[in-house]
Amino acid sequence: MTALTLAGWPALGRQLFPGVLASVVVAAAAMFLSQHYGAPVMLFALLLGMAMNFLSADSPCTPGIEWTARQVLRIGVALLGLRITTGQIVAMGWHPVGMVVASVALTIGLGIGVARLMGYRSFFGLLTGGSVAICGASAAMALSAAMPHHPMRDRATLFNVIGVSALSTLAMVVYPMIVRAAGLDPVQAGIFLGATIHDVAQVVGAGYGMSSATGDAATFVKLLRVAMLLPVIAFAGFLTRAHQGGAVDGPRPPLLPWFALAFALLVAVNSTGWVPKAVARAGMDLSQWCLVTSIAAIGMKTQLKELATVGWKPIALMVGETVFLALLVMAWLHWGGAAPG
Repeated sequence: MTALTLAGWPALGRQLFPGVLASVVVAAAAMFLSQHYGAPVMLFALLLGMAMNFLSADSPCTPGIEWTARQVLRIGVALLGLRITTGQIVAMGWHPVGMVVASVALTIGLGIGVARLMGYRSFFGLLTGGSVAICGASAAMALSAAMPHHPMRDRATLFNVIGVSALSTLAMVVYPMIVRAAGLDPVQAGIFLGATIHDVAQVVGAGYGMSSATGDAATFVKLLRVAMLLPVIAFAGFLTRAHQGGAVDGPRPPLLPWFALAFALLVAVNSTGWVPKAVARAGMDLSQWCLVTSIAAIGMKTQLKELATVGWKPIALMVGETVFLALLVMAWLHWGGAAPG
């Protein structure tokens, strides 16, 4: 049996190789364009992937594109654990931790509630709320990977990645003007930027564009939000198990997918200080490559005409979640105590 299994690997590799290679090439092009034009790499990967949509339609690339969109995504999410340590979380004190936990929970709760009122499933509200509240496109893809299979799941994920990338880029420009107008000091400004801008790259750009102190605070608070990915994935897993119940043949899905456990393990190992900086940096670079490659594959799988039928309600939901999060954090800074403990 083992021999047969091992003998099947070369054939499987030949089957997946064309689609994986196509996804990597699109990801490389997206990386190049992002570095030269300063736009979000995820957005470039999506747009280029959709332009290559014909590769996923009954071609030799189809199996590899499907595999990349699913499995390479999970690897990239797991490697996000190398971004943070428990020491970084403790160094910020309890006030920012409480603010991040509350803002993530309330934003996701708002997303689920409003999505239900709009006639969507709770999973869609969790997807939009989680991508806004945690870490943008990375959170959208991680949560999508933990959710039950649904014919509209990839389309919903694609919409979230496009929407959150656009909103994050807009926030990177607008939010520094808001914190200056509000008279926040550098640390308060960093907390606001780190707690409200969606993607890590935009947080870093906005924070260090103001000052080093603002950039440091923004980066640490953003890492706290990234750390919330694990409990939220666990929550998504719980909802998936409850949703599927006994109506699905075969074993029920685990409460925590393997990539979430790997994420937690990498955070723990990274916190020991045993991981050389070069290794951690290589892991983070690999994580980015995996995420960009997988979103390129998702773009290839998606018909552009399907996105045109989304309508205004999902857009209004995501914009509303973004505004809610910004108002919530600003209120906390003014009335809840501002500086890290």
